[in-house]
Amino acid sequence: MSNYQWGTQPQYDSTNTPYVPGPQRPYAPQAPPQPMQDNLGHIDSKTPYYAERFRPKTRIKDPVFLIIFILQFAGFCVASGLALSTWISQAGLGGGVGGDSTGSSVTLDRHTVYLLLFVVAAGLFLATCYLILIRMFTRLIIHISLILSILLNIGICVYYYVVRYWSGAIVFTVIALLSILSYAGFRSRIPLASLLLQVVIDISKHHKSVYVVAMATLLLQASLSVWYSFTVIATYAKWTPGNPACSGGTSCSSSTVAGLVFFETLSYIWTSMVISNVSLATLAGGPFGNWYYFGPRDAGVMPKHPTISSFCRASTLSLGSIAFGSLIVTILEVIRLLLNAVRNNANTEGDPVTACLACCAECFIGCLEGMVRYFNRYAYIEIALYGKPYIRAAKDTWNLFKDRGIDALVNDSLVNMALLWGAYAVGMLCSLFGFLYLRYTHPSYNDHGQYTAPVMLFSFIIGAQLQLTLAAAIEAGVSTIFVGLGEDPGILAIRSPELFGMIADRYPRVVQGVPRV
Repeated sequence: MSNYQWGTQPQYDSTNTPYVPGPQRPYAPQAPPQPMQDNLGHIDSKTPYYAERFRPKTRIKDPVFLIIFILQFAGFCVASGLALSTWISQAGLGGGVGGDSTGSSVTLDRHTVYLLLFVVAAGLFLATCYLILIRMFTRLIIHISLILSILLNIGICVYYYVVRYWSGAIVFTVIALLSILSYAGFRSRIPLASLLLQVVIDISKHHKSVYVVAMATLLLQASLSVWYSFTVIATYAKWTPGNPACSGGTSCSSSTVAGLVFFETLSYIWTSMVISNVSLATLAGGPFGNWYYFGPRDAGVMPKHPTISSFCRASTLSLGSIAFGSLIVTILEVIRLLLNAVRNNANTEGDPVTACLACCAECFIGCLEGMVRYFNRYAYIEIALYGKPYIRAAKDTWNLFKDRGIDALVNDSLVNMALLWGAYAVGMLCSLFGFLYLRYTHPSYNDHGQYTAPVMLFSFIIGAQLQLTLAAAIEAGVSTIFVGLGEDPGILAIRSPELFGMIADRYPRVVQGVPRV
């Protein structure tokens, strides 16, 4: 990390010579940012509180979606209570740690709960380790993530050819070729992504609340994952035909189990996304947003307790807007999972036409989901800074990016790829742990391996969600810098001149109108 990252204004000339930063100065700048100019040369003297920034109106935004979110969470609590009460009365259908007590042979039991508890503990440990490693070896991890992305595309392509899944093989052949051809271009973006990550992590060193929010969110997600695990196991135990509970007048059927597990999974994903996005909004409107617009804490201009104030806004006035955006992604994610199940079932039954159609539909939904996630992240930052409703925040984000060309900068950033690969790695390791635990403990309910896939899926979801929650803290910092660049790019020249210079050299449109010394 450069020692002058927090220093003075960058030095430019009118040619295309590389950016050379000025001499070193302390973390807290000695002078405020210079005023910006628009394309007509007019001075833009925006204050940190411009347009209700950090001081939104005290009115609940998107109340309808807030009510729907509360109702679905209440429904999850009711379903969980009914299932867990019966499950507890039956001592969890038996089972325990290890292979000495295997419990019921009918369905998932207490043995699986202990397994998933171990998965949560492993996920917490692995997610924390990944955050430490990405700061110590930033460029190396980004480079490895880039290579792994290419190898994954190639591996999937080869696998589809081996199993003769021709439609998928053709699609991933194109993807693999494009990823190989674009490798050189991606490599050139590693320095910027590395510097972005280092700047955000170094800001976090001066604002310990970043780690407090991240760890609190991580523990909350872990608790939700444990609760979800207990609830799903108890649902199987209560409503699966052949269980002891069915003899007590309970209506048991496979369709009941499928419907309840579907609702519980949807509720878990939606609630988990809301928790992560509240965390993102808290950090964007708290330490990162205040650092960008007010300067470092040592300068004495930043308001007191910015993180607490931001959390209060995100968890009350803006919770409906956050739930709205999270619901859209949740619905698309569930649709994509259903199409994936249809495709796998069609492959099993030897129906290539249905499999091909499901694959195309899944690809379309996946692209749509990616676009929504793309806008949502920056819409949440607009919500955190200004307290806007969701739709208005999304529109303003689109206009802001198009006016300044930030979309090109965001698309070229490899930060998300590194963080997503971390989530994938943690999820896969947790899934592997679940598989090995089942294999070496031999629970009665899995004599024929019929529950191996669901347990591995639950383990992967839990591990990936835990890592994504921790990664959201880093994404909040990077995304807040991008939004700040779109609104007031000249401020970054004071906050981090090395980063500003690198962006100015590669994306001159982003810093258009900023005075050059």
